[in-house]
Amino acid sequence: MQRILLRSGKSPFDVVPLEEALHRDVIATNSGNLIFSDATHKILQTPGTEVVSNGIRTDVAAAERINEEYDVFAVPLANAFRPSFEPQLKRLTRLISRLRIPVVVIGVGAQAGLNYNPARLKPMETSVREFVSAVLDRSASIGVRGEFTESYLRGLGFQDVDVIGCPSLFMHGKDLAVAKKRPELTADSRIAVNGSHGAMEKQGLDQQVRWAHARYPRLCFIGQNISDARQLHWRDLSHPNAAVTAMPTHPDHPMYREDKVRVYIDPLTWIEDLRAFDFSYGSRIHGNIAALLAGTPATVLCGDSRTLELCRYFEIPHRRIDELPGDLDPAALYESADFSGLTGGHAERFERFTAFLDRNGLANTFSHGDSGAAFEVRLRSLDFPAGVAPWNETDIASLSSRLGWLQNQVSELSLENARLRRDLERGGPKTRAAKSAPAAAKPQVSAYRRARRVVGRPIRRAFRSGRQ
Repeated sequence: MQRILLRSGKSPFDVVPLEEALHRDVIATNSGNLIFSDATHKILQTPGTEVVSNGIRTDVAAAERINEEYDVFAVPLANAFRPSFEPQLKRLTRLISRLRIPVVVIGVGAQAGLNYNPARLKPMETSVREFVSAVLDRSASIGVRGEFTESYLRGLGFQDVDVIGCPSLFMHGKDLAVAKKRPELTADSRIAVNGSHGAMEKQGLDQQVRWAHARYPRLCFIGQNISDARQLHWRDLSHPNAAVTAMPTHPDHPMYREDKVRVYIDPLTWIEDLRAFDFSYGSRIHGNIAALLAGTPATVLCGDSRTLELCRYFEIPHRRIDELPGDLDPAALYESADFSGLTGGHAERFERFTAFLDRNGLANTFSHGDSGAAFEVRLRSLDFPAGVAPWNETDIASLSSRLGWLQNQVSELSLENARLRRDLERGGPKTRAAKSAPAAAKPQVSAYRRARRVVGRPIRRAFRSGRQ
């Protein structure tokens, strides 16, 4: 039995209650991460393999345990070659450098502008070189998302680079059926729109969403960030993203008040809900891939190289966001969208993807298993929470469910605080923070005070909402 350690926020089979999922950030800041990690889990799960999620945490000290317990470390990644991800990339490199088992990177991408200019990546070039070198010392090749990343890595001197796209679109193997359900979009059409805070604030997507919201009553915005989900469930505005009030997940936005916003923490519910829509569009690549996996037509509004290279590789209908008018009509996108290249070339791209897995010693369920049938049966037997909806209710049940969870958090932290006090009174072990603090440092904040910080703001908002 081959044991594969998979870098992912959580196992596809982990049913995490909503409040806990938001507290732990099981989506690793962006729910799109779970689309490609769940797909990879399904693809690699065969009768001869066991796939285990590592919970996204890069624990360098766990290298020896990983060497002893696993046969392969599989690492599906998104736009990992970007400046903001460099610290995480360095930690991942340190872990990989200590591993003696094969390490297979599945679908990594570099992020630049629409002009494919890699100049912004120059300051992190050393980090990228060290990461790719460590990976290629432990694998036959590195799998990248598209043409730009391939060119970027070859420019750094690496030749063992395979363009394989993103594993998310291979969730159903070589089959991908996407078709228009109606000849045109009308006012009663169900339309999903998605977008990042950057696209809203800097690329004009807010104007396009406002225009569509005024003309399509059944328009729904689907967010992806953990900050989006916390704004919906807790009305938590503590994250810097809350400064973007044009985002429909913000409590001041009219779509929030009209209950026309969702965020999903499980791909299954996300994809299933999108089956009922007529069309999806926006700047989120995995938000639109979720629609395509549901068989729903989608068009990507590309704002950078990471989305553009994937759309070009998979032949997903797309437009450059910097060339779009503020009065963009989704009906026009729907009319012009052609899915013949996406579906017609899918089988060939799938063969290229599985050949990459074969070269790197990884079997796949479609060639060496039941095509994911057992995976799907198990997944659909579980009861995942529904998509996160705006907190507009003021009833007692809505308040009590949230306050009950918060009270449990206070109780758990209070018990931890009491344990720490006992240890200190007995001269027992100090906390990790206390061990590393300089002698003149201030005393550590107690667990009780940490609990107040964690739960205080949501409690106050809950009570204010209840009094409105």
